[in-house]
Amino acid sequence: MTPVAVTPETFDFVTIFMSADWVVKLVMIGLALSSLWSWAIILEKTVRFRAQSREADRFEDAVASGRSLEDVAAEAGERPEHPLPRMLQGALKEWRDVRAKGPPSEGQAAFLVQRIDRLLDAIIARETARAERGLGILAIVATASPFVGLFGTVWGIMRAFQAIAVQKNTSLAIVAPSIAEALFATAVGLVAAIPAYIAYNAFSTAAAGFGGRLENFADDLSSAIQRRLAERM
Repeated sequence: MTPVAVTPETFDFVTIFMSADWVVKLVMIGLALSSLWSWAIILEKTVRFRAQSREADRFEDAVASGRSLEDVAAEAGERPEHPLPRMLQGALKEWRDVRAKGPPSEGQAAFLVQRIDRLLDAIIARETARAERGLGILAIVATASPFVGLFGTVWGIMRAFQAIAVQKNTSLAIVAPSIAEALFATAVGLVAAIPAYIAYNAFSTAAAGFGGRLENFADDLSSAIQRRLAERM
């Protein structure tokens, strides 16, 4: 390993990357791609959760406005994207099917409530899984990136010791570039891990809250259907 002149530009990020060993370069590139991937998920989840929350607020306000559930369901359209109107439309469809056959018996009423509960549970399960999609990638990036960066750090320190052995000189001018690239690998790993860790916890909480919101709406909707059944019977 031939000595190189050490200048302030030697420790520029681009210079450190270009002069790094190929193993450390691969580590940095992999961490950078992981960071970009996690940021794409972060942006997509941020937009999706905000849009879902606004739509849920509007729909719940419409339901609480005193209008009939049929009017609110019809206003949402035939194929609503949000799960709340889909839950309402599905429950009302089951209700209309039973009502068309005349006053329901106690057995038919109990069976209808069970069908509606299964329908709502299926929608909640699908939407919860959809809300949690991508969180596993954030978890992997958050937990693995520091260790991958640490691998690059260890490799850079090994190069520093190699430089000492080859040059037979412990001067900082000999080992500083290798140590710099080693620490840079650690920094890149932390830059990739910290946002992914924060986003994973934030989105996990948001997904759980959204699932709880769906369950509360399902409980209210099931109670409303049961009141209608009691009136019909």
